[in-house]
Amino acid sequence: MIEFYIEQASTYAHEIDNVINVIGVITTFWWALTTAVFFYFIWRFRYREGVPSQYVTGKEKHLKRWVNIPHYLIILCDMVVIVAAVRVWYMVKQDLPTSDDMRTVRIIGQQWAWSFEHPGPDGKLGGPDDLAAIEDNIYTVDELHTTVDTLYHYKLEARDVMHSFSVPVFRLKQDALPGRVITGWWQATKTGEWDIQCAEMCGIGHGIMAARIFVETPEEHEVWMQAQAALAKK
Repeated sequence: MIEFYIEQASTYAHEIDNVINVIGVITTFWWALTTAVFFYFIWRFRYREGVPSQYVTGKEKHLKRWVNIPHYLIILCDMVVIVAAVRVWYMVKQDLPTSDDMRTVRIIGQQWAWSFEHPGPDGKLGGPDDLAAIEDNIYTVDELHTTVDTLYHYKLEARDVMHSFSVPVFRLKQDALPGRVITGWWQATKTGEWDIQCAEMCGIGHGIMAARIFVETPEEHEVWMQAQAALAKK
């Protein structure tokens, strides 16, 4: 099987790719059809000795159908694309799933690095009113460590200018706006190490604002957390 995209590593990655496939199939069909009709007209109405040219006003019914019928069919195709896109948009951006073993991470973009707050051993991310939990959190720069098959919510912030948190293998891209906390989610389906990018021009260092996400097994993640806890005590 030919792979047209980079690998999929989240539960909704294939849904987004399917929308792209629908758009690709529709546009390829209309490109091929219009190209074929265009060259047919070039051949059909080529110059021929003794055949006079025709004056066309554009109001002739037998000619207007070449515009009206494709126009209505394209509107129908647009409706298909809109329904598919809205369905996926709702799934990824609007419907926030929950589970008993869900975890939350805080993601902060700044010129020009990503900072991450991971929940501590209790699995909870501390907030402004929970100082004990804040002390229990694990803090990293340019490295985000998560567990496979676990639902994650993220709290996305920007400290200075607009950034955009992008994990291509998840098909995740979310703008980060100063003064706002944006909540979203993902659930990784395979272990591995992948790129995190800033997908919004954010200044002269935009091109080097890269990080890595590590999707680990529960056992690997526990070892990493213990190592971080040991470093924090030194």
